[in-house]
Amino acid sequence: MLSIFQAALQASDSREAVQRTVKRDGDWLTIGKLRYDLTSFRSVCLVGAGKATAAMAHALEQVLDGHLESGIIIVKEGHGLQLQRTIVREAAHPVPDTAGETASRELLDFVSQCRSDDLLLCAFSGGGSALLVAPAPPISLSEKQQLTQLLLRAGCTIDEVNAVRKHCSLVKGGQLARAAHGATIMTLALSDVIGNRLDVIASGPTVPDTSTYEQALGVLDRYGLRRKVPPSVLQRLLEGCAGTVPETPKPGESFFEHCAAVIIGSVDLACQAAAAAAVSLGYDTSIVSTTLTGEARDAAAWMCSLTERRQSERTGPVCLIAGGETTVTVRGTGLGGRNQELTLAAAHLLQGSRGITLAALATDGSDGPTDAAGAIVSGDTAAALECAGVSIAESLTSNDAYHALDQIGALVKTGPTGTNVNDLTIVLMD
Repeated sequence: MLSIFQAALQASDSREAVQRTVKRDGDWLTIGKLRYDLTSFRSVCLVGAGKATAAMAHALEQVLDGHLESGIIIVKEGHGLQLQRTIVREAAHPVPDTAGETASRELLDFVSQCRSDDLLLCAFSGGGSALLVAPAPPISLSEKQQLTQLLLRAGCTIDEVNAVRKHCSLVKGGQLARAAHGATIMTLALSDVIGNRLDVIASGPTVPDTSTYEQALGVLDRYGLRRKVPPSVLQRLLEGCAGTVPETPKPGESFFEHCAAVIIGSVDLACQAAAAAAVSLGYDTSIVSTTLTGEARDAAAWMCSLTERRQSERTGPVCLIAGGETTVTVRGTGLGGRNQELTLAAAHLLQGSRGITLAALATDGSDGPTDAAGAIVSGDTAAALECAGVSIAESLTSNDAYHALDQIGALVKTGPTGTNVNDLTIVLMD
């Protein structure tokens, strides 16, 4: 299982992704299908935010080899690297903190120094939305923190969370591009978003925003949060709906004429690499989804139902692979993440089965607010938990999958992986 997962991580490594996409031949820089004459720019600068952004910035510094003048990036605590020309700031994730706000305002000020004859390279990966935090007035950081916690605990999708965050921010939803005073902007995005939508990855700081204040307000109503969010948040969204505060930048804005973006990695590539590794190990392998979403427990039930169906049909070892990102509606006070919740629910459904192993793992190595990437369970896990005095039902009710799975050594702890392309759920039938 871990060999298959490692293959997925190697294929989606952000350094290699940058090196595949960005080439330099003398003074000419090629990124995807676009070429830039570096001598035509006053300066070349770099900004970014996300869990995998330090590795991306490191690769960019190597490719540019002295052509990069300066830069600043924001990464999750513990995910930083020592870089030559780029300032690295660390901050909290998934709930933003003071360090994130300070760093974001420093980054925004850095970008505001750009001119129309500058080239601004932007490196964004998953986690960028929480790390790039500059609350729009009258919202304070503490109120933004409260908003983020409410959205995450309600089980909102990443699209819904970011629609709200973009309209409570000074930097998300194309606003970073607006602050760059017409500079040429090239964004490299490592996608952790289903469908690889550029306006959702890191909340799309440098691309046109297709969401609106009305949609953001609709998210609050859909999840019953209108009366729970801080008054300043509701005030901001209502003023936006009334047109008294400006919308986020939309398609057609003149400064977007000098902006381009490229996806350098996604969960699709990770799934393909995992499948190739499984085939090499002798498994009859199927990628059953690259868009796995919904409640983690429902995803566990779906994967287990597929497993049961294949169990009756198979003639040899089978591997099922799904990529995506589930959600958890948090009702308890325990510790865990979507992958841990998925595996704990699967442990109950697989109870007593033989020769079946299931893993759900975050490619960034960080599942929710924990130090685990996820967990691996089998038909024996439920019995092991019972022997340890752990109730699966009670642990799920309290959303405390971390402590339950930790009791029996089922957690997988990789540390920061240098990438972030959603999660992988893998089933092996031996």
